[in-house]
Amino acid sequence: MERLAIKGGYPVRGGKIYYGRQWIDDIDVEAVVETLRSDFITCGPKVDEMERSLEDFMGAKYAVAVSNGTAALHCACIAAGIGEGDEVITTPLTFAASANCVIYCGGKPVFADVNPETYNIDPRSVEERITDRTKAVIAVDFTGQAVEFDAIRKICDEHNLVLIEDAAHSLGTKYKGKQVGSLADMTTFSFHPVKTITGGEGGAITTNDETLYKRLVLAHSHGITRDKDLMEEPEHEGPWCYEQISLGYNYRITDFQAALIVSQMKKLDMFVARRKAIVTKYNDAFKNIPEIIIQKDIPDSDTCRHLYIIRLDLDRLTCTRREFFDAMSAENIQCQIHYVPVYWFPFYQRLGYEKGLCPIAEEVYKGIMSIPLYPKMTDQDVEDVIHAIKKIVDNYKR
Repeated sequence: MERLAIKGGYPVRGGKIYYGRQWIDDIDVEAVVETLRSDFITCGPKVDEMERSLEDFMGAKYAVAVSNGTAALHCACIAAGIGEGDEVITTPLTFAASANCVIYCGGKPVFADVNPETYNIDPRSVEERITDRTKAVIAVDFTGQAVEFDAIRKICDEHNLVLIEDAAHSLGTKYKGKQVGSLADMTTFSFHPVKTITGGEGGAITTNDETLYKRLVLAHSHGITRDKDLMEEPEHEGPWCYEQISLGYNYRITDFQAALIVSQMKKLDMFVARRKAIVTKYNDAFKNIPEIIIQKDIPDSDTCRHLYIIRLDLDRLTCTRREFFDAMSAENIQCQIHYVPVYWFPFYQRLGYEKGLCPIAEEVYKGIMSIPLYPKMTDQDVEDVIHAIKKIVDNYKR
C-alpha cells in the first residue's frame, strides 16, 4: 500500500492541479485585442454577434447578453414578474444566486429536495411545494446534467408557472437531442472562468417568447428603450430621445468580453468532447470502487459536465470527508465542494429557514467533492487524479 503524502509519503504529482481552469489561446487573445483597438469596447457589434452565436447554437429565438450569471437570473425573475410575496421553487444544491435572485425581487425561495442518484431537483418534491403563491420554478442543471425537463414542464404547465432553467453548468448539454437553452421559458447561462466557455465574466438569457425577450432587454439596461413601439410619448424632439419605462439595472456586458465569448464559442464542440472523454475515464475508473458513489445521469441528458462530483460512502471509510479532502490536497490534487445547501447559510437562517428542509440534499452534501475537470487536463493529469483517489481509498477503506 502506498503511503499517503499527508502522512509523509510521496505525492502522486509534483505540481498542483485545480478543480477547474479556463482555456485561453492566442486566437482568443487576438479577438479581444482586435476589439480593444476598434471603435467600440462596450455595447457594440460584438455583443450583437455574441447573442446571435448563442441563438444559432441553441436554436433559441432570442438571447440577451448580460454581465454575469447572477444578473441573468435576476433579469429572468424580473421578466417572470416575480414580486413581493411570490414564491419560487428551486434546489438547495446550487450556488446562492439561484435563490438570491428571487429575494432581489421581493419573492421567497422555496427549496425542493433532490433526486438521491442524479442530485438534480426532484419533480415530485417540486409539486409538493406548490402553493397558491407559487409563480415560478428555477430548475438548476446541477454539474451540467439536464433536469428532468418533461416532468417539470408538465408541472409548470398544469399550475401556470414560469419555468426558468439555470443552465450555468450545462452549456453544450442536450436534452432529448435538443440543446439546453431552447427548452424552458427562459434559460440562464454563466461565462465565469471555470465554466465550459468564458468571457472572464458574463452571462446570458435565452428565450423563445418575444414578450419575455422585451422584458429582459429592459431589465438589463436601466429599463430604458428607444423602441418606438414601447415608448409612451407619441412624438419626440429628436433622434437622441429615449424613455425609461420601467426600473432596470446596468447589467450590460462589454464588447471585449463578448469578443472573447464569440471566440470561445468556436471551440465549444472541442471543449464538450474533451470534457466527455475525461468523464468517461473517471466513470470507468470509479465504477468498481464501492467507497466512491458516482453521480447517475438520466437517459434523456446528453451531458457536457461542468463539474465531476464524487460522493464518498463514509460508512465504508475510516476517514471524514475533510480528511479525504486534505489528503487529496497533499497529493497536489485541489478539490472543491459544490455546494453547501443554500438555506444553511446564516443569511437564510435569519430569514427563518431551518436545517432539515431537504433531507436528501443534506445527506448528499455530506459526502460530495468536486475533482478536477477541464479541457486542458492532459491524460496524465486525469491519471494522477484517479491514482490519488484510489491511493486514499486504499488507505482509509474499512
